Amino acid sequence: MSRSIRVICLSGLAVGMGTAYAQEMQTQGGQNQSGAAQQQAAAATEAQQPMQRIEVTGSRIASPNADSPSPLQVLSAADIAASGAANLQQVLLDNPTMGSPAISRTNSAFQTASVGVATVDLRNLGTSRTLVLVNGRRFVSGIPGESAVDLNSIPTDFIERVELLTGGASAAYGSDAVAGVVNIITKRSFNGIMLDAQMGESSKNDDQKRKFSATFGTSNDDGFLMGHLGYSRQGHVWSRDRERSSVDQQSRAASTGNSADLFTIDRPFYSSFAPQGRFYPDSGNFTYDRAGNVIPFNTNGTNGGVATGFNRNEFRSIAVPVERYLFATNGELKINEKTRAFMEGTYASSHVSTSIEPFALGAEDIFPSTGGQVPAGSMVNGALVLNPLVPQYLQDRISDNDGDGIPDYYFTRRLAEVGSRGSTAERDTFRFVTGVKGEFDAWKTWNYEVYGGYGQTKEAQQSTGQVNVLNFAQALQAIPGENGGAPVCASADARAQGCVPINVFGYNTISPEALKYVTAPGSLLTRTTQKLVGGQINGEVWDLPAGPLGVAAGFEWRKEFSSAVPDALTQAGLNAGNATPPTAGEFSVKEIFLETRVPLLKDMAFVKELSFLGAFRHGDYSSVGSTNSWNAGVEWTVVDDVKLRGTRSLSTRAPNINELYQAPSQDFPSGLNDPCLGVTATSNGQYDVLCRANPGVAANIAANGAFTLTQPDIQGVSGFNRGNPNLQAEKGRSTTAGVVWTPRSIDVLKRFTFTADYFNIKIADAILSTGRQYALQSCYNGSNPAMCSFITRRPTATGNNSAGSLDLVDTAVSNTGGFTTEGIDLTAAWNDRVGPGRLSTKLAYTYVKKGWIKETPDAEQDPFAGEIGAPKNKALFDIGYKWNDLSVSATMTYIGRSALDDQFLAALTPALPANSVKFGSRTYTDLQASYQIMKGTELYFGLNNAFDTKPPAIVSGMPGSDTGVETAAGTYDPIGRRWYAGVRVKL
Repeated sequence: MSRSIRVICLSGLAVGMGTAYAQEMQTQGGQNQSGAAQQQAAAATEAQQPMQRIEVTGSRIASPNADSPSPLQVLSAADIAASGAANLQQVLLDNPTMGSPAISRTNSAFQTASVGVATVDLRNLGTSRTLVLVNGRRFVSGIPGESAVDLNSIPTDFIERVELLTGGASAAYGSDAVAGVVNIITKRSFNGIMLDAQMGESSKNDDQKRKFSATFGTSNDDGFLMGHLGYSRQGHVWSRDRERSSVDQQSRAASTGNSADLFTIDRPFYSSFAPQGRFYPDSGNFTYDRAGNVIPFNTNGTNGGVATGFNRNEFRSIAVPVERYLFATNGELKINEKTRAFMEGTYASSHVSTSIEPFALGAEDIFPSTGGQVPAGSMVNGALVLNPLVPQYLQDRISDNDGDGIPDYYFTRRLAEVGSRGSTAERDTFRFVTGVKGEFDAWKTWNYEVYGGYGQTKEAQQSTGQVNVLNFAQALQAIPGENGGAPVCASADARAQGCVPINVFGYNTISPEALKYVTAPGSLLTRTTQKLVGGQINGEVWDLPAGPLGVAAGFEWRKEFSSAVPDALTQAGLNAGNATPPTAGEFSVKEIFLETRVPLLKDMAFVKELSFLGAFRHGDYSSVGSTNSWNAGVEWTVVDDVKLRGTRSLSTRAPNINELYQAPSQDFPSGLNDPCLGVTATSNGQYDVLCRANPGVAANIAANGAFTLTQPDIQGVSGFNRGNPNLQAEKGRSTTAGVVWTPRSIDVLKRFTFTADYFNIKIADAILSTGRQYALQSCYNGSNPAMCSFITRRPTATGNNSAGSLDLVDTAVSNTGGFTTEGIDLTAAWNDRVGPGRLSTKLAYTYVKKGWIKETPDAEQDPFAGEIGAPKNKALFDIGYKWNDLSVSATMTYIGRSALDDQFLAALTPALPANSVKFGSRTYTDLQASYQIMKGTELYFGLNNAFDTKPPAIVSGMPGSDTGVETAAGTYDPIGRRWYAGVRVKL
């Protein structure tokens, strides 16, 4: 296997060449040999070995030269070790082919499920279009209803290398490989015990990291057995502990819609849902100070007043804590000279907790049928009895607004007594694969493999901070007790069930007894399973003039199941939070594939080798029926130093369970820009006519002179996400063309390797959820009236929300979209002796020429390349030096300039052109030094983000901002400088 890795490196396909080569040279032939002597020893050793055939990601045909017709990059075990990373996601995200992850520690604090999961996204085409494999086989999903693998469940110290194939690979591996494949190859044939202990934290004394692992194994001619035990913990990082995110803030453009206000930041921009409550009589509103006195509500303390709003960022997180226990094993057993049994096992247990601000309760959550009108009394025996807990100040200023004879009021309140909302999730992933592989003789020697596997991910989540709205409604309706005694709940039935009146007027007024009655802990149980059976044969059919004709064929059967079941109150939306029905579904697929490698020419002028590679896969899904994928590639070795390669492929992706079966689930989107902002009775803009046609918007204009939104309006938009059982498979067409230059014949360049690859991926009938901003704009500019069905506005003023303000902006999944991305990947690597040691360098650079998405077939192309999360330029540069027992390395990750979303800019007044608002590039530098203090014992120390590079200020109200972080936390480093130190011991 080590020889195979070296062959990959020398062919110019490995990004991790320099570091891996340096480590190999250390272990060969004595540390005191010269570089030339070491190379000679390595060459002599290889000359004595028989030519091995190895399988490289992208092809099922074992080949002696480890070539790939598609762009392939490799991360070695040394690269992973030099990063000091606790999970593989942190290493992969530095690679320029990767986009921003859908879920990570730093952007998932507000997730209702799968918090802290680590996913990857090749080419920014979506996590579901990146297929993650382990040893060439599928791994169970870590997210219910999705196909994304949780990289937390794969121990980094058990990985030999990671191969990144960018470009469609469905013909080789099946659905989900539209953007490419991440193939994780685990270690084999390990002898002894390797211990690794590490600790670290940030320069702010948070993000504390603890990591310990033990890798052990034994091997001989009859097989091998390896195991790995690991533990890691990454600590909490609070928003309040970073100056940029310590206080609620927002771009003023979110309130005014004026593009001139985009970088005018309102700080503080507190929430109007405050712990002491805000109360609305027939006119005006008021609140209480800490002494219980009535005072005006002044959210942000304007005009010299005292701020009465609530700083949510005091309770929010930049990174959630993740604790993991890992076990992995693999092994092989020789049955006879031509047959071996093998197995792989993985168990990962993750504990993740979240904590966000206390729940913001509005009276409409309790009394939705009246728009939030709370009765200030009850009818007892036909007579009005006032609620003794409602202060006289409020009673004197309210009247009957809904015709039931009882005066009404409206309120909002932050439920501080209930406590911070939070969740604890216990996530367990189990996977076991076993099979038999070997060879048999026909007219030539053929290899075969048959395997079966089972994987399961279970999550049990407990949440706090919500309330039972039915109980809350009963507790708000109190009457005096007998003989003028303490207030009791008006309903005798409610009293019999333990109802206790609740006082919401002022700070800390909710009694422990009332709190116990209204509190509603939540739960979520999820389960994902994967059953897998497959087999393949590969070998050579006959010899052609240019070489043997290689063939691989096989089959695979797979069944996926997923369920997510919240507690009963959450399902019904009766805990004042997101209404989330249960989702469950399954599908199965039967597939067959055939692949061939045809050598066409050999040893001719300007044709050292020329081969054609072709693959075809047919699938039969229980959900979408038949699918076909194919791949055709060419490898042309012009001369020893130059190879050309290219592919054309058709990849398919069947919809996952959530896309098919998700019931309408409530969400609270942020970063939306209402295109009706600023519209007047006479204004003439692209949205104005249709905005004025909405009765609520018209009423708002009549009252304010222009359509105006308040802070609660901006912070109170909701919506529902839903699946579509009528979806069909999407199709992606990929084209790649590249060159590999290994100038061994040029003495001054013989240590260099260069690759350049062009890629173009187009996805038709893409499975997409309609973008909410797109729905708003296409509805009100008239380009797609069907989008108006996703939008619900409030027809009249309700409580603290204005007439015409957005109530719901929904989204649904359909086969109506399209994706395209096009660009160039460049890699270069060099290593040689310099002075007394060895210097190695490597560079990977990706330029994205274009990338766009279409929400519907008739929609205009919406460019995403160059926007936040998808920069046009991204690069990774590594440099390392090894001298005897000392090794030092530096990794620099470059993220190019990025612009705000063009649809957001177009909705401002006046509209701003695409790419006109950009944030500067960022370069992050990671450093590591290691020293072998004695044989088998190594100390190491590292700095991540060594120069404490700050992320751009992408604040709330701008697209791309992650709640509580005030930047795009999936793209930029929101934590800052971090150090770690550790020791590795080989026994």
